[in-house]
Formats: sequence, structure tokens, C-alpha cells
Amino acid sequence: MTIQITVGNKVFKAGIEASETGKAFIAKLPLTLDMSELNGNEKYCYGVELPHADKRYDSLSAGDLMLFSGNCIVLFYGSAGGYSYTRIGKLSSTEGLKEALGNGRIHVTFAKL
Repeated sequence: MTIQITVGNKVFKAGIEASETGKAFIAKLPLTLDMSELNGNEKYCYGVELPHADKRYDSLSAGDLMLFSGNCIVLFYGSAGGYSYTRIGKLSSTEGLKEALGNGRIHVTFAKL
């Protein structure tokens, strides 16, 4: 399933995994999160509980939409790795993602198409 992610006036599309985690995430939509900055490569928000099957990722890239520790949504806009996550999905295009997310906290809306 494809969803829409809105950051300010910029809209992105993401394919969601056909997994228990992906289905549970879609069931919570629409969802607007106040996401915080971390490491200059990701935005995150705790408080969204989803089923998880964590695995270690040595390499993540911009556009990866992940779940950390079963209750933290993470949207990567740069390269990362070395932690355990459950994949929720991936953006189809990351053009303008870093600029749209900017620095600091930001509201991000996830919605069904």
C-alpha cells in the first residue's frame, strides 16, 4: 500500500511493507507526529506502539521509514546504520526531503491515499 507523507507544503509518497508492522501502521492513519531531530540524518517520534520484529541494519538511507524499539517512528533523510529497527516502508522519492524536514522539530502527517 502507498501512503502520503506531508511535511509543510511538500508531499511525498511511501510504499508500506505488507507486514504485521506495516498493516498496524496503516490502521493508525491519519497520524500527525511532532518529530524531533537526531544526528543530522533522521526525525523521530516516540509514542506510536506497533508490533515489531527488529533486525540490525548496517546501512540505512534517506527515505527509510522505520520503527525503533516498538514505539518510535523514525524517518531517515540521510545515511545511517548500526542499530536494530523494524521496516515500516520506504519513500518512492527523497527529492527535497532534507530541505522539507529542515532543522529541529517538525510536524509530519502520514495519511492513506
